[in-house]
This record gives sequence, C-alpha cells and structure tokens, in this order.
Amino acid sequence: MYKREYIALLFSLVFVFLEGFIRIITLGLPQPIIRFCYNRSRNAFNILSSSQGRHARSRQSSIVSAIANASDFVDLCSLFGYYAEEHVVQTGDGYLLGLHRLGWRKGEEGLRVNAGDGGIRKPVIYMHHGLLMNSEVWVCLTEKKRCLPFMLVEKGYDVWLGNNRGNKYSKKSTRASPTSNAFWDFSMDQFAFHDIPDSIDYILRTTLQPSLSYVGFSQGTAQAFATLSIHPTLNDKVDVFVGLAPAMSPAGLHNGVVDALIKASPNVLFLAFGRRSILSSATMWQAILYPPIFVRLIDMSLAFLFNWTSKNISAHQKLAAYPHLYSFTSTKSVVHWFQIIRNRCFQMYDDDVQAPLSLGASERYYKVAKFPTRNIKTPIVLVYGGSDSLVDINVMLRELPKHTIAKEVPHFEHLDFLWAEHIETLVFPQVFNALEAYADRDHSKKRYLTHDILDHSIWPRHPAGFSADDSSSPLTADVSDGESRANRTASKIIDPCAKLVHYTRLADPREPMTPTSPSPVPDTLSQKQVNGLREKARASSLGRIGKKRHQRSGSTSSSRSTDSIATFGADGIRIGMGKATLGGISNNASLSAMGSSRSSSKRE
Repeated sequence: MYKREYIALLFSLVFVFLEGFIRIITLGLPQPIIRFCYNRSRNAFNILSSSQGRHARSRQSSIVSAIANASDFVDLCSLFGYYAEEHVVQTGDGYLLGLHRLGWRKGEEGLRVNAGDGGIRKPVIYMHHGLLMNSEVWVCLTEKKRCLPFMLVEKGYDVWLGNNRGNKYSKKSTRASPTSNAFWDFSMDQFAFHDIPDSIDYILRTTLQPSLSYVGFSQGTAQAFATLSIHPTLNDKVDVFVGLAPAMSPAGLHNGVVDALIKASPNVLFLAFGRRSILSSATMWQAILYPPIFVRLIDMSLAFLFNWTSKNISAHQKLAAYPHLYSFTSTKSVVHWFQIIRNRCFQMYDDDVQAPLSLGASERYYKVAKFPTRNIKTPIVLVYGGSDSLVDINVMLRELPKHTIAKEVPHFEHLDFLWAEHIETLVFPQVFNALEAYADRDHSKKRYLTHDILDHSIWPRHPAGFSADDSSSPLTADVSDGESRANRTASKIIDPCAKLVHYTRLADPREPMTPTSPSPVPDTLSQKQVNGLREKARASSLGRIGKKRHQRSGSTSSSRSTDSIATFGADGIRIGMGKATLGGISNNASLSAMGSSRSSSKRE
C-alpha cells in the first residue's frame, strides 16, 4: 500500500507541473497567438482529413456553428424559437445560483404561466445536469425533436433547469470571492444540503405549485438521491424522480493506472489541481484548437478514462455540443467522487481522511456518514445504458427503496442520454410515461377507479437478483389519516410487478399502474356520492364478507379488518375494505382513509 502512495505522489508532482505550466500559458497567451494556433490546427486537420469528410461537415455547418458559437442558454433556445427566462436563487449559505425556465410554447410568450388567477396552470419539471456541466447541455442539440426540454415544453410542462454552484451561471457568492479558496470549498454535500432543495423551494414559490417532477442526468441523479434521502419533507414536494444515466457508487475508471492512483489517494487531486476549480485549462484548449481536433481530444479522453466509444453520437452533434460540455466545478467535488469510488459507498465527504494503515482508518473508531437512500419515499424511475461503465444497476438498486423501477437501453453509454441519435424513440418515451404516470397534473381531481394489475405486463422486470414477489421485507403503509395521504402513500408503495388483483382507492395521476384492459371508469364522484357509497359499504360489509372473517380478525361494525374486497353496486365499482394484499405487499386501505371523515373505524 505504501508503494502505491509513493507512485501516487510521483504522478501528482507531474500533474502539478503540467497544470501550472498550462495555467501560465492560459494567462499569458494574447489573442493573436490564440488565433494563430487555431488557424494552424484547422489547416492541419483539413490537410489530413478526407474530401468526403470536409463535404459532410459543410452540409450542416450552419446549424452546427450557430449552436457551437452560442454564448449562453438563452441564445441556444432562441435558435429554435423558444423564449427562456433567467432566475437567480440564493442558497442558505450565500451562493447565487442561476436557474433557467422554459414555460412557453411558440406563440405563448405573452401568456401568464403558473402565475395565479388568470394564468395558465402547467405541471412543473426540474432538470439538473451532471458533473463539470451546466444547463446548456440539455439544449445544445442539432434537432429540436431530440431536445428533451423542448419536447416537454410542447407537451405542456413548465420546465426549469438548474445549475450547481461554481459553474458558468452560479459563480458568485455573498460571502466569498471566486478567487478565494473558501468559495470553492464545496462538494456534493453542499449540493444536497443547499443547492437542490433551495432551487426546488424557489421554483415552487414562483410557480405557486405544491410539487414538481425531477429529471436528472448523471451527477444530477446522485444529487437527487442525496438530497431526497436527507430531507424527508422534500419527498412530498417531488412527484417523481426520473434518473437518466444514474450515478451513485461507480466501480472505478477503465484505465488501470489512473484507477489505482485515485483509489490509493483521492486527495492527490488537490496536489494536481489545487483547492479551487478543476481543469480550468480546458477553456484554453477549446480556444486554440480547431473544433474537430477538440472533438477528437475529448473522444480520446473519454475512451481512455471510461472506455466509451461515443459511436451513438453523430460527428455533427459532437461539433455542436462539445463546446458546451465543460463548466467549472470545485476540485473537492471530484475528490468526493473518488472517495465514493475508493470506499464503494455512497457517502458524504470525508474531511478526516486517514492513512490506509493508520489506527483511525478502522471502522471501529471512525465511519463516514452514508446518504440514507433507502429512506427515499418519492417514486424513482431509472433509465440506464447497457454499455455505461459508470452504472452497476444491481449495486445501485440494493441501496434504493423497493419501489424503484429500472429500465435498460441496450448499447447506450453515459453521454448518449443527452445527445445520441434516436434518443427521441429510445429514451424520451420512458421519461414521458413516468411523468404521465406520477406527475400530479391536477391536485383537485379525485376519482374512484378499478385497476387490473398484470404480472410484468406493462412494466419492466426487476434486474437480476431482485424479485417482485420478495416478501422478506414487505412494504406496508398506514393510510388511515386522510384522503390526500391515502392517495400519496398508496401511489408510492404499490409494486408494479404485483400479481393479478382487483383493488380500488382514490385515483392519483401519479399512479404507476395503467391497466392493459381497464375496467369501466365512472365519472368524477361528488363528496355526497362518496359518502353514500361509504354508507352502502358499511351496510353491506357485514352481510357480504361473512361472519367467519369477522370472528377471525375480531372485528365489529365499528372496528373492521378483513382480508377480502367488497364488491357492490350495479356500476361495477369495487371498493377496498380493510387490508388488501397485492403480490406480497400489504395495503392497509380503509374506506375512511379514502374520503370519509365520518367513519368510526379504528386505524389498523
């Protein structure tokens, strides 16, 4: 182990020298020298490339150049005719974060969206980027149909896009200057404790909505895992969390030397890049290199570190998007990831890193706090790539609650979920289905429904090692304290892989089960009708359920607990009485919890 530490120290000294040299060049190069290097690299590339390649690049040079040269998020959106708003939110520890909003279809710019009476009400979506990125990565595509935010806007959503502290749109604080070490003293802990919850609270206050849906990419998913696990009340404000290329505890890097280096001593990055922003010289390389050469450099780096081929992303898309790929973040946030990789644990930042053979390194005396991700109550839908080296879905699911749904897209790599060809047919439907199933579009709408749940018929199977019928740790919920909680809780505990069963409760737009052959759905019932149905159920339950079940459970007319489902009425409505079991999952759903405050039933 000591040998590894010495090798790590040697590499760190080399990195320190290179980074210092590059920083000097970056600061000292005048504009004429930069233009000279750019022109020389362009001429060299054109000489070495084929005539067919030059002709193909010229065909789409107009839109590609416009996207690559766009100065900011607003300019990128205006290329496709969308109006974008810019907002600033102040976190509890003084950082000023940039938020972008896409709330209007083309032609709706003059309308008031989610602004109270007299405006249009739209469901809200919050989208968050990955490591070393900003919100521009979502909208720098060469085709509108492959741009997820634009497609969500066209579907009637109010779309907000966030930014981490330190990046292009969030490089300001009320307490420290970006030129100081104090400004860059943050990791994923601060993203989870401040950036994400403060951004969500700001959005909900601005839109006057009680909740929103979260769509994250890469580290944006890790930040959601972290913040939802440590903020229990935040789970009530997020209808559904959709994770694209989810990241939690990657196995490591593809290159063995680099992987051994960072696992041996994550803090070596501080020696290489300092205590402020990491890879600050990337902007210099982008300025002096001809774009196709810059693209090749990025592709080679991704292949070297992660074994990604990037073959699903077209050459034109790379030329348009790669200039928007990099944004500033702290060295500490990257060190945090290397700590997670080294310890194979989705943990908080370790401020007291011990030497590998020291006494304090023993878990008996010191243990870093983990993010308690199994505590998450928000519905989770993960969409991951079959060729993504940063995702081990089985390891991830072991650390997530049982209601998590995972869907694989074969042959997709990490960045494919942003810019790949055919993303609109392979990924977007998964996102749309999750949002339509869970997102609370109308909080005032409540209906009684009968659902037929078919085993594995409409939702993907759990990955290897996870059983839908695993009754070793059954999920139960007490839904006896009000109509809204009954709806919210039931929508989160139902296993989408449950066996065929009939059940009824107040319907919720976030409900994940959509029957393949739905039973007749009645019109929306008034409270008077609901109370009438409740009285019917009370009168009919004793006669229909039978004396034996009441004797076995010790129930009376005022304290009922049964293992059956009462059926009544000519309209075929089924209402769950007491405890209904769905494929090994217990649902304590009494009728009083589903809409009546007059029932004297005791809560189970």
